[in-house]
Amino acid sequence: MKLMSIRDLRNRPGEIQKMLAGETVALTSNGRPFALVIGVGKDDLLALEAAVRQARAQLAVSSMRTKAASSGLDRLSTAEIDAEITAARQERARS
Repeated sequence: MKLMSIRDLRNRPGEIQKMLAGETVALTSNGRPFALVIGVGKDDLLALEAAVRQARAQLAVSSMRTKAASSGLDRLSTAEIDAEITAARQERARS
């Protein structure tokens, strides 16, 4: 993966096309990555977007599982889960 600063992108926009030939480019601001740019063909744009959405969802689920395991919530019984859901719904109804 190659890195490109947002300043370089602004000053030399054509450069990113060269960099994307078979590569993925991470855009950076103040040295920190904030966006990922990938080359796409006109036929695979929608499929690629769906794949990115699926990957983000999988990362979110993985993060939730890790947090649940670290706090012991992964060991709740079904009855305890149902009680938590009921309490949350009651709280929301009061708001």
